[in-house]
Amino acid sequence: MIYEFRTYTIRPRMMGEFIKRWEPLLPKRLEYSRLAAMWTTEIGPLNQVIHVWEYKDALERAQVREAVVKAGIWPPPTTDLIEDMKSEIMIPQPFSPPLAPSNHGPYFEMRRYTLKPGGTAQMAENWGKHLPARLKLSPLIGVFASDIGPLNQWVHIWAYKSLDERVAVRKKAMDEGIWPPPSTPDKPSPTLKQETAILLATKFSPVQ
Repeated sequence: MIYEFRTYTIRPRMMGEFIKRWEPLLPKRLEYSRLAAMWTTEIGPLNQVIHVWEYKDALERAQVREAVVKAGIWPPPTTDLIEDMKSEIMIPQPFSPPLAPSNHGPYFEMRRYTLKPGGTAQMAENWGKHLPARLKLSPLIGVFASDIGPLNQWVHIWAYKSLDERVAVRKKAMDEGIWPPPSTPDKPSPTLKQETAILLATKFSPVQ
């Protein structure tokens, strides 16, 4: 299973129009492959929409994209609203929950870490050991490593009922030594850079 994360930067004040043009074409598009999630940014890089598509593999992705273009049902007529586009192929980690329809929001934190080259295996090993305790505090939507696009990316998405809950959960995790996974001088964390954004689900996102 692979996921394509497509991030579009929309012209200021045009997000509503972008969503309006998307919605009527989506039912036909969903006949070809599954939309796993769709968010807009609330805090962090503004005016971004992130839509996540699920495919069995890269071949299915290529076939679906060719088919929807040939059928004339996709993409929506939104090019005049888009300032920038980015596509990434992400691989879910073995301990990542299925990116299935859910209702854990309405707030989602997407944290993106840039790792040292070759650091993904170390990150996965450390997370696998310490994640069970963290999962008792708030729902994990998914953990992914980049395969195509910017490399050495580690993306994890958490759900919260409120921003206050996020603050409380993170404080408890740090105060009690639950999270983040520890590192040692002889085996430091492979993380080079950290970014975060708070997201809201669109009304037709399966993940809410």
